Amino acid sequence: MAKSECLKMAKRWICKSEDLLSEGLGIRFALPELGEHVTGFLVRSVGKAHAYVNQCAHVPVELDWNQGDFFNSTKDYLICATHGAHYEPRTGLCVLGPCVGKRLRPIAVYEQNGNIEIDLDFI
Repeated sequence: MAKSECLKMAKRWICKSEDLLSEGLGIRFALPELGEHVTGFLVRSVGKAHAYVNQCAHVPVELDWNQGDFFNSTKDYLICATHGAHYEPRTGLCVLGPCVGKRLRPIAVYEQNGNIEIDLDFI
């Protein structure tokens, strides 16, 4: 199999672009490549889609309060429901809480033709 075919196989469709609202609920997805119960999430911030492994940089627990609820009340930061760590949505950098300076694990995102995909080669 050619390298370009392998790379193409690593992309996974997540949702339609219209389903991901800016500073709205995120979209969760399974990441069985990283473990049986590991998930990722997709959010839109300032009009751009961002994806991360759904694990706090402090302790590997999922971030969302309720399924898909990743933003704090002012919609400025992603927040860990367990320890209150605040992350910049565009970079995944922790700016407040027990893991300041650490980052969420990013996942490459591609948005085109009204669809959003992640690239599993870049986790």
